[in-house]
Amino acid sequence: MDYWTVIDALYNTTLSLSFFVLTFIMLYIGRTGLKSKNRYGGISTIICGILFLIFGYVNSTARFFPYPYDGFMVWWIWINLVVSIVFALLIKKQKQKLQAESIDVGSKSKKTILQRYVERMTKENPYREDISFKHEVIRKGFHLMGFLLVLAYFGFFFLYPVTLIVSDSVIFLINHIEPAYEFVWGPISLFSHSPGEFQAIVDLTMMALIGSLMFALISDLIRILWGPEYSLFNFLTRSMLRNKEKNAAGPQIYIITGFIFSYMLYMANLIHIAAVFSGILIACLSDAVAALIGRRYGKHKIKVRSKDTKSVEGFLAGTIVAYIIGFVLVGPIYALIGAFIFFLTDYFPKYTADNILNPIAIPIGIQLFIALLGLPVGWFF
Repeated sequence: MDYWTVIDALYNTTLSLSFFVLTFIMLYIGRTGLKSKNRYGGISTIICGILFLIFGYVNSTARFFPYPYDGFMVWWIWINLVVSIVFALLIKKQKQKLQAESIDVGSKSKKTILQRYVERMTKENPYREDISFKHEVIRKGFHLMGFLLVLAYFGFFFLYPVTLIVSDSVIFLINHIEPAYEFVWGPISLFSHSPGEFQAIVDLTMMALIGSLMFALISDLIRILWGPEYSLFNFLTRSMLRNKEKNAAGPQIYIITGFIFSYMLYMANLIHIAAVFSGILIACLSDAVAALIGRRYGKHKIKVRSKDTKSVEGFLAGTIVAYIIGFVLVGPIYALIGAFIFFLTDYFPKYTADNILNPIAIPIGIQLFIALLGLPVGWFF
């Protein structure tokens, strides 16, 4: 076993251990959420923890990335951890400064952006039972990441898949900085992909998913364990928190975790890629449309099993969009399955977030009917 093989094993083991550590933290947070009577958030967070355990096991046995991309991901995790901790320390310093200024009544110094943020976060409860329509639009705007995944994997008309562009750009770069690259990462011959290779699209799409998860998750754990004002992600999103997120992970964690699980099944050749992206886009767009249409135009209110109040108009809009997405990607028959599962996961779950159920249940449900019916999948596959 040579030096770079050992380095590869260390990076991959570190990535697996990261998932196992996150499993422990998420189970602890979920248990805390249940104790504080936040069953919705507590159970959803525990499900994420269980999925992280699966991710760690799969990576340790089958691995998500070849070398050196496992190393890139480990460095990405550490960079996010350092940046998030530095931000939290800055916030702590600003809180101390504000406390000192409150004692010094005569102080009239102009407040910085961070100080105004801390002041707002500490003077009012950042967790709300309901949020404004404007904030709802901003929250649902994060669901547009589903389109980014489509661009990453498929591209769009004349645009190559983004991941292929990134892979080819990295190959071009390392060949121009060969001595520096080989000093840190070893011989270029060990690089896993060649220009235009399809496997690069598969690997880098998963890397984008896990990278997004780590970016959002590290900041969200700081929010839960230290306080919402210490979260960089919370600062960037202007604090749009609901009571369901107290002592629990945020919806962005649920949905990305669901994406990773379904995409992992695709990488294991268990699910058709069209079924995966149907679930991803339905989870992103149908949920967003249902929420926004329901908030703006919903007049016929109903209570779902989780005791949330939704509207018939929102359900119809979300289900129609789910069918349209499925119609384009998997065809008219399988689209009915996807739309039906979307309706079920939006109405019936009592204590589990639909953000984690949709991207998992919809692809698996469609795949089951693909196996049973054997009909052609979609229009482009």
